[in-house]
Amino acid sequence: MGLISNYILPKNVDFDNALQSQAHITRAIVEDLQAACRDNNRALLERITDHAEQARSLKSNNMKQLLDVFITSYDKESIYRMITQLDWIALSVKHFVLEVLAYEVVSLDEYRSIVDVLVEMTVLLELGITRLSVNKPKAIAPDIDLIHDKYNQVVKLCAQAVAKLLDQEDCKNIIINKELLAQLREVAKRIHVTANTLEDMAIKIL
Repeated sequence: MGLISNYILPKNVDFDNALQSQAHITRAIVEDLQAACRDNNRALLERITDHAEQARSLKSNNMKQLLDVFITSYDKESIYRMITQLDWIALSVKHFVLEVLAYEVVSLDEYRSIVDVLVEMTVLLELGITRLSVNKPKAIAPDIDLIHDKYNQVVKLCAQAVAKLLDQEDCKNIIINKELLAQLREVAKRIHVTANTLEDMAIKIL
């Protein structure tokens, strides 16, 4: 039977668990950023690098399994989009950290309110992926709606922050903070796009 299962029967991969693991580490990365902003401690940003490496490893493994498998529990294209978009969230947070370090930004506290919303978005996203795995696609809709609402909230908070910046006279500070705020909006956008893919997956299994 071992020979038959290994070489004849179609390979079976638990993509529910694979996507949940990737969503969990993605949430952890955003929570790392939240901790750094809450404590206003740049040293805590090092956690993001460690978790980002784990996230990239999970992404690579999930992609390899997707390429190797013949039959999947969901549409293969949808799984591909989910894998790559979760990776984009992690990358976007990592890019924010790279900019913080490059610009030698000292204070992170001013981004805390925005990052708090980003964490709420990733918690909802992870919850939605879990609901998908237990065959509760209809329960995902409220989570998706909340993610959309919180995306709008991030855009609003970023716009308000930029408006305050424009009242200043320090051009260098304005440019740096606008770049960082734009990157936080990018994180929110990636979460929003991933939520749309989740919704698409839920619709397809109804």
